[in-house]
Amino acid sequence: MVRETGYYDLLGVKPCATVDEIKRAYRRLALRYHPDKNPSEGERFKQISQAYEVLSDPLKRSLYDRGGERAMKEGGLGDRGGFGHPMDIFDLFFGGGVHHHGPRVDRRGKTAVHQLPVTLEDLYNGATRKLSIQKNVICQSCAGRGTREGVDTRCPKCHGSGVEVMVNQLGPNIVHHIQTMCSQCHGHGEWVRPLDRCLACNGRKFVREKKVLTVQLDRGMADRQKITFHQEGDQVPGFEPGDIVIILNQKPHPVFQRQGNDLVVRQEVPLVDALCGCKQAIHTLDNRRLLLCSQPGSIIKPGDVKCVPHEGMPVYRNPTQKGKLIIHFQVKFPEPGWLPAHQLRQFQSFFPHREEAMATEDDAEEVELRDFFSPQPDLGGGRRFPGGGPCHREDFEDPLRHNVQCHTS
Repeated sequence: MVRETGYYDLLGVKPCATVDEIKRAYRRLALRYHPDKNPSEGERFKQISQAYEVLSDPLKRSLYDRGGERAMKEGGLGDRGGFGHPMDIFDLFFGGGVHHHGPRVDRRGKTAVHQLPVTLEDLYNGATRKLSIQKNVICQSCAGRGTREGVDTRCPKCHGSGVEVMVNQLGPNIVHHIQTMCSQCHGHGEWVRPLDRCLACNGRKFVREKKVLTVQLDRGMADRQKITFHQEGDQVPGFEPGDIVIILNQKPHPVFQRQGNDLVVRQEVPLVDALCGCKQAIHTLDNRRLLLCSQPGSIIKPGDVKCVPHEGMPVYRNPTQKGKLIIHFQVKFPEPGWLPAHQLRQFQSFFPHREEAMATEDDAEEVELRDFFSPQPDLGGGRRFPGGGPCHREDFEDPLRHNVQCHTS
């Protein structure tokens, strides 16, 4: 017969309540009256924590049922229980997620990270992508208990503490206590017979579920940019679901390279266009056709860099603004023998006058230039100069890696 019901009333359970029912009641009330959420309810939180401390322990509960709070105090358990502070109960119950001696730490699940391959066209025009994932969802059949209704999950060997105490008698008056992990529940504090496990989740408390996320790619997003889906991660009883973070992984583009908000492209022009003016077509990432024009008489030299303002990437969250389209020109020269020898003099007449060096017997010897091919590769693993010397990285540095300033009038 229960002498007092004060602690049961604080938790809102009946005196015949099981340990599992007491645990669920405390979890609900502790989250509701925790000082972090309700600073004015500190005393109420302390009372329900004390009630849970007593009713969750079989020995303390038995003593309380026989003699009430007076018996608890006279028995010395009121002040010397397993917890020195109400927060200690909360910490043990929820796995140490809240520390009253330091800053508050949220009880959240792990963040899951997924890579999403995208194209440069996706980032230029914007797109919607579907991503299918698998995640843990709390079992609805057992409400995350992992057992049938009413089953006591407290480990019978360690009484829910997760540890065992072994006593070694080292001498007549010497006793050595060794604390080890419980061999039955492996430190979890819970143990359930296989027959008592939930059939839907097999005691795991969660099931695997397929989830399809709709990922919206805004114009101007960047490679490696993150998109967060809050609380869409794995569900764990007693925890807030974690987040899912999508990291964009841009595929290489065959034509364009991106530098911030600018687009860089290599454009090859024949020699005649480089000398006499050109009109070159470029297809943009949104399927428009740009005609690049240089004025007659303007010269495009090999390696020249030009730009077209407002034809680069859209600016993220301000897509009406765009960066620059930067063009690195390469001049394609004719093949040897493209012009008969008798027409070369006539062709030279179109160019500015040049001074031709003449060989004499006193100061020069005339030699002929020929094509050169390296006789053997560099065995050290790197490329070599035509003369056989080592080739350094900076000698073949990609001009697209340099920052380019575009001046407009």
